[in-house]
Amino acid sequence: MKEAIVIQNLCKRYKGNDSFAVDNLSLSVMQGDILGLLGPNGAGKTTTINILCGLRTFEQGEITIFGYSLKRELNKIKTLIGVVPQDIALYPQLTAYENLKIIGGIYGLNGKLLKERVNTLLSLFGLEQSKNRQIGVYSGGMKRRINLIAGLLHKPQLLFLDEPTVGVDVQSKTVILENLKTINQEGTTMLYTSHYMEEAETLCSQIALMDEGKIIAQGTPDALIRETDGCTSLEMVYLQLTGKKLRD
Repeated sequence: MKEAIVIQNLCKRYKGNDSFAVDNLSLSVMQGDILGLLGPNGAGKTTTINILCGLRTFEQGEITIFGYSLKRELNKIKTLIGVVPQDIALYPQLTAYENLKIIGGIYGLNGKLLKERVNTLLSLFGLEQSKNRQIGVYSGGMKRRINLIAGLLHKPQLLFLDEPTVGVDVQSKTVILENLKTINQEGTTMLYTSHYMEEAETLCSQIALMDEGKIIAQGTPDALIRETDGCTSLEMVYLQLTGKKLRD
């Protein structure tokens, strides 16, 4: 199995801040894996994803994605990745279908291929009957699903997911997680950030626990729980390793 992402000694510090947002981080993600980058708000998860997507610069380190250098070959990388941001990146005054046609066009999709891809994903995520409603009247969970579809339209080889289920209802969360499993089984590698450890235990094949910009533990969910004395969940593992709760 080949590596989809290789990060070596990555450092990022924001102007006016003495501490590093990402502090000498090294991490590999194998093709076909779902790696959960887990930690509380402020741990450095979103900064790491933004760097990997080419949205943030960094002071130190080397990153390759499918063998391409992020510093020198970003344009090649962009065609291979999809991004689902934490914020809803949709036009509220347009319908779901209109939003997805615009986003698909940005990815270079058009005509029959674009129409089929949009309709397939809307059906998969249970939104085909709502496609002609404005995004502004959608529930939070429905917006999250459309946000996710937007990142999948061009069938990326690698999908970045930044807190994709934050603030959604139970039904939408179930739909999102089950479909992510299916899409992964079809060959899409994923890097998923969250502070919901119970989700990660069922979704992710690999886990990297993050605190104050550093990776503090990495392995399969079962291995991390088994190897940390007295722990029965990732929540407990994180508390034991850091002395911190993931959520107040």
